[in-house]
Order: sequence, then structure tokens, then C-alpha cells
Amino acid sequence: MSDSVLREKAKEFAKNIVFLTREIKLKKKESVLTNQLLRSGTSIGANIHEAQYAQGTADFISKLEISLKECFESEYWLELLYETGYLEEREFKKFANDCGAIRKMLISSCKTLKNK
Repeated sequence: MSDSVLREKAKEFAKNIVFLTREIKLKKKESVLTNQLLRSGTSIGANIHEAQYAQGTADFISKLEISLKECFESEYWLELLYETGYLEEREFKKFANDCGAIRKMLISSCKTLKNK
């Protein structure tokens, strides 16, 4: 899978996280959990983007691994928002699936790069 596909998926996920957190803040007046999700959800793509100017393979892998950690963190905040009633099941499943797809691509990319 092309790196640009990963970057685009992560950027689209980040935009959707921005829209979701804005909606939760406005409609349900929740900001602590949504701020955490906003930070981690947008950080995934930011680190993938930053990796394009890595100072070598090790730095590139490091940036992707940071993205992977942010992806896992985003999954946690999504679960917490769902389990506390701030996120409907339909929305939760959509975001969890998108996040999971990005996570799988990141894991695959890291493994491929480490095996070279």
C-alpha cells in the first residue's frame, strides 16, 4: 500500500475527528475527553506527514511508531466517549473501524521497513 494512501487516510480521519469533537462540544458540552481525542486523532496524520522529511530510515520508522501510539490512544478515547454516552454506537463503530484500518497500515509499514 502506498505511503500516500496512508497519509490521505490519516488526514481524512483527522478532519473527521475535528468535526466529531466540535459537534460533541457544542451539543453535549463535553470538552475534556474530546480535547484528548482531538490531540491524538490529529497527531496520527501529523506524524505521518512529518515522517516524509525524516533524517533517515530509523527516524522515519520512529515517526510512524509515534503515529501508531497516537492511533492506539485515539481508540481509547473513542471507547471512553462511547461507553460514557457521548458517542452513539453507529459513530463509534465508524471511527473505530477507520482508526483500526490506519493502525493496521501503520503496523504493516513499520514491519516492512524494519525487515529491509
